[in-house]
Amino acid sequence: MRQIALRASTAIAAIASICSAAAVLTPEVWAQADWKPDRTVEIIVGTPPGSGYDNVARKLQEIWQTSNLVDKPVTVVNKPGGFNAVGNAYLDQHPGNGNYVAITGTLLLSDNLSGNTAMSFKDFTPLAVLLNEEIVFAVNPASPIKTGKDFIERLKQDPTSVSVAISGIGGQNHIALGLVAQAGGADASRLKVVGFQGGAEAVTAALGGHVDATVGPASIVAPQLEAGKLRVIGVPSEQRLGGVFAQVPTWREQGVDAVFSQWRGLMGPKGLTPAQIAFWDGVLGKTVQTKNWKDHVERTQLTYRYLDSGQARDFVMSQNETVRAILTGLGLIKK
Repeated sequence: MRQIALRASTAIAAIASICSAAAVLTPEVWAQADWKPDRTVEIIVGTPPGSGYDNVARKLQEIWQTSNLVDKPVTVVNKPGGFNAVGNAYLDQHPGNGNYVAITGTLLLSDNLSGNTAMSFKDFTPLAVLLNEEIVFAVNPASPIKTGKDFIERLKQDPTSVSVAISGIGGQNHIALGLVAQAGGADASRLKVVGFQGGAEAVTAALGGHVDATVGPASIVAPQLEAGKLRVIGVPSEQRLGGVFAQVPTWREQGVDAVFSQWRGLMGPKGLTPAQIAFWDGVLGKTVQTKNWKDHVERTQLTYRYLDSGQARDFVMSQNETVRAILTGLGLIKK
């Protein structure tokens, strides 16, 4: 009986000690569990106003405020320069601060892998993949290249015989071109690529017949396709796109196993706490379900896609290796 009494006494003492400790920690724990922005939220965009990244940021700003998903002011801060390098550097100055987020995408990976910046996805906290911007391959209607198969055959015979306009050497459009060339059996390292500052300039070059083809965002090419000023010969997507692209076959349909999209997402600085990440998971999960967001995606020729923070982290790690292989084939990474 004495031993039982001692054990009971010891257990009661242990429980009292735990409860005492819990009482001391409870305010702090609850503060973490209920984390939310305590001042203005900045959405950092590493490109100028009016860009694709900027449009996404301003739509997020609008939805968060009109739907009361974030109860602090939200502002979009443009930090253009170095293909997002300036914006990424600014975000990096705020480690552990959940009030700062940034629009991100494929360039975060390709710029690091090609040596343009020392910063990689490991220096930030992935919060979400929000959508895909589909990429299309187009030629002037007067071009002898009528189909994707024609394009591939020309590249296989002589990669330098087809001049292709893109925006940004090593960027998402260049990566899509490299993947299609590699999958089609051509030597991607010998491609004749003409780089421009933006997708609109690359498309203009194809319109004027100054290049044989262009690879660019579906949103920029769509008006030219609808007007009959460009012929779209292939899309590296899982399935056919809708709208004006409904009759355009995917590359897989044409015997080329190439699937690649420019993804856009949101990331925070390194060192965010689980509570901060959980807050943004909650906000973003609700954001992508709003009619406002879905209408925006459809209207701008984008593709709806949502991955939460955990899924986004896994996706970015996998995508990094995919991009590494393509850039290596393009000769932009030394083996």
